Amino acid sequence: MSFGRLGRGGGERPLSDINMTPLIDVMLVLLVIFIITAPLIAPALKLDLPRADAVAGDAPAAFVAVAIDRGGRLHLGDEPVDADTLAARLADAARRDPLTEVQLRADRAVPYGEVAALIALVQRAGLSRVGFVTEAPR
Repeated sequence: MSFGRLGRGGGERPLSDINMTPLIDVMLVLLVIFIITAPLIAPALKLDLPRADAVAGDAPAAFVAVAIDRGGRLHLGDEPVDADTLAARLADAARRDPLTEVQLRADRAVPYGEVAALIALVQRAGLSRVGFVTEAPR
């Protein structure tokens, strides 16, 4: 009594193709993640900086980015802050390193008086190195 075949018949061949469905699923998930996170990567603070033809200096070892937008709102980095919070954070930076530079970005439409008041706030906090950030001329 025999339970198997002795010879190989012309039966079905084994499946040897690569299944592409999981690969396509992973790629589509990655694409959706990049589409969702791309707007978050761009800087949120939009300023119309003045243009100046100047030589870019060496970047300081420690700096704090301060900005004032068209509406007169203050920003520390890209985070909106009020004047008291900004003064406290600048004072902390001055205590850590008195040579910390403040990189000031002011919108072109901001009156000079508000920029001067911001510089006075920076100096009262104990920082004296202020650099103005501009755009290169086109």
